[in-house]
Amino acid sequence: MTKKDTNNLVIVESPAKAKTIEKYLGGGYTVKSSFGHIRDLPKKGLSIDVEHDFSPTYAISPDKEKVVRELKKGAKSSIVWLASDEDREGEAIAWHLTQALGLDPKTTKRIVFHEITKTAIDQAIANPRTIDIKLVDAQQARRILDRLVGYELSPVLWRKVRPGLSAGRVQSVAVRLCVEREREIKLFEAKNTYKVSAILDTKGEEMKAELNTALTDIAHAKDFLEAAKQSKFTVAGISKKPGIRSPGAPFTTSTLQQEAARRLGYSVRQTMQLAQRLYEAGHITYMRTDSTILSGLAINAAKEYIAKTFGEGDYHKTRQFKTKNASAQEAHEAIRPTDFNKLSISGDRQQDKLYQLIWQRTLASQMSEAKIERTEVTIDISKTPDKKLLAKGEVLKFDGFLKVYGGVKDDTLIPPLAVGDTLNLVLMTATESFSRPPARYSEASLVKKLEELGIGRPSTYAPTISTIQARGYIEKSNLEGKPREINVLTLKDSNITADKSEVIEGADRDKLIPTSIAEVTTDFLVKYFPNIVDYDFTATVEADFDRIAAGNEDRTKMLKKFYTSFHPSVLKSEKATRQEVSQARKLGVDPKNKQPIYVRIGRFGPVLQRGEAEDDQKPAFAPLPKDATLDSVTLEQALPMFELPRVVGKTSKGEEILANIGRFGPYIQVNKSYVSLKEDDPNTITESRARTLYEAKLKQDAEKYIKEFAGGIKIIKGPYGPYITDGKKNAKITKDIDPTKLTESKAKQLLAEAPQRRYGRRRTKR
Repeated sequence: MTKKDTNNLVIVESPAKAKTIEKYLGGGYTVKSSFGHIRDLPKKGLSIDVEHDFSPTYAISPDKEKVVRELKKGAKSSIVWLASDEDREGEAIAWHLTQALGLDPKTTKRIVFHEITKTAIDQAIANPRTIDIKLVDAQQARRILDRLVGYELSPVLWRKVRPGLSAGRVQSVAVRLCVEREREIKLFEAKNTYKVSAILDTKGEEMKAELNTALTDIAHAKDFLEAAKQSKFTVAGISKKPGIRSPGAPFTTSTLQQEAARRLGYSVRQTMQLAQRLYEAGHITYMRTDSTILSGLAINAAKEYIAKTFGEGDYHKTRQFKTKNASAQEAHEAIRPTDFNKLSISGDRQQDKLYQLIWQRTLASQMSEAKIERTEVTIDISKTPDKKLLAKGEVLKFDGFLKVYGGVKDDTLIPPLAVGDTLNLVLMTATESFSRPPARYSEASLVKKLEELGIGRPSTYAPTISTIQARGYIEKSNLEGKPREINVLTLKDSNITADKSEVIEGADRDKLIPTSIAEVTTDFLVKYFPNIVDYDFTATVEADFDRIAAGNEDRTKMLKKFYTSFHPSVLKSEKATRQEVSQARKLGVDPKNKQPIYVRIGRFGPVLQRGEAEDDQKPAFAPLPKDATLDSVTLEQALPMFELPRVVGKTSKGEEILANIGRFGPYIQVNKSYVSLKEDDPNTITESRARTLYEAKLKQDAEKYIKEFAGGIKIIKGPYGPYITDGKKNAKITKDIDPTKLTESKAKQLLAEAPQRRYGRRRTKR
């Protein structure tokens, strides 16, 4: 290790990581942060020389110039250690640092560690290496290819579909998956069957059983219940089989994202942000990994904890899970705690919940299987010998890993029975059910699908899912579901009754719903850029990056092969007409002026158009009716929309009331005051109803203002309590002050004493 009296500069990516590492290194070491990448391709221009081996031109990011100056100053009189993350992105950050600081990548010390602990840091310092240029090449190949796609393809979408859109290898495929799933759902035709369940009595104990096959229609269900009414029920067979439940592998990035969504309700982005903080604080190992492997150190630590907590005997079982992803070359270990004796962390509640999930999953992976006993009873029905009732039970004999992970379900017990026993029928029902369409993707299930297809890598999933939502391709929504009436036949006391029941179908939470823009863009890309959204092609590109990282493929050759097939598609796509791309569909002709009515994608989404663009008179545009879609809207629904905005009538004071539909839905307007319409239709709302809504809004606004003084000072009832404002500055009113009794002088005094508003830099979405 370098002597303590030598100046050593260790450069990491994040300030939080720097703080943790400096604590372990002690004197002689200064740890500074680069705050991520310091160099990148400039935002403007392609910055890639396509004619000369796809050579990139990098520039120091404007917001990193001060950081680079400080790092240069520190590097002049120090030995530099580059300690960015151990993946390709981290390797590229280290290489860019050598370029910006004037260091030799062949001699500059490069250290990596999978966890931020004193042992790992000391080992890394004792075993430095140099920059792995193969990993840098793989990262640059990805960056260059994605820039080529984005720079050449995104402007095509701006011109042909809508301004502000973007395209990319992974994000466009993710959107396509959602679009195709939505179309599967729309085409799905539900089929009904009847599920028969029974409650049987044996010596005073009741037992549930189900028919071993579904019945095809209500006639068959009635016939079966008629037969059951006259049948004897006899135990034909009893089988008892031991079974086991095994723990899952320790977390990879994608499985952590999926399980955190399922158990904790975290979004993919939220999970990665929390995991990053846990890693930087030294609580867990590196959180971007494809590997399920645990180090020998971790396996032994888990063994010691299990023996100390649950005893030496039955609960421990050493396991090493094989990594499924063959290309997981750079990830050395699964995500795990750095210290098994730390059951939770103090501070942030959300971080602690994620930490406990990681702790439980890792420890469970080194524990014994849960042992269960499954019992299945086959019951003969005398009048229908071809059909059987089945009763299933399960008893947990040994909890094993379920002690810490997975939860323990209540045992499903079967009463004592013997073959030949006769059972009494208490109740039998035949309930109509309908087959369900494929499930829409959630963030977690989309990550799982992308991983199955080999598309993207752990570091790409969270930003990809955020991007497709930010660009308006996908909306994350809660689905309310729709009621469906079903038939229920009941056999009780030798009587069969028929009833109707209502179930809600399709209700779901946090599903990814593609917008009309997503459908139009996907169809356009499939037609003109089939490679970009082809699942196999996109996965093949990922494999190419892996081969570059392993030194088995040349970066330039790989990029050239891609570009020679991609660039001609860009040129070909220029021939596509906007009418074709917007998927204009003629609904019919306006009977009043004989102009054609179309529905198509406009600059800001689906829109109705009356007239042709080539006519002397400009086309008229109108929004789609509520709940109508590009595919479903009809001429009858479209015609009234061109009557908006509609004059509904006047207020009691003679002010004009308008009804219309805007970006955020239908509304009525009086002067500059707007009232959203939740249930009313802007085409049919009456003057009386509009007046009622408007007056309710005026009353609500009036109640909002507790007091008003000269000079624009107001006391307002806010969502978090009353406050004073002059339009520029706010002052909270504490609970011990009655806002209705405040005088003007006291209000001015409280405003003067209130802290000045802080104005930070506002982030704008590009």
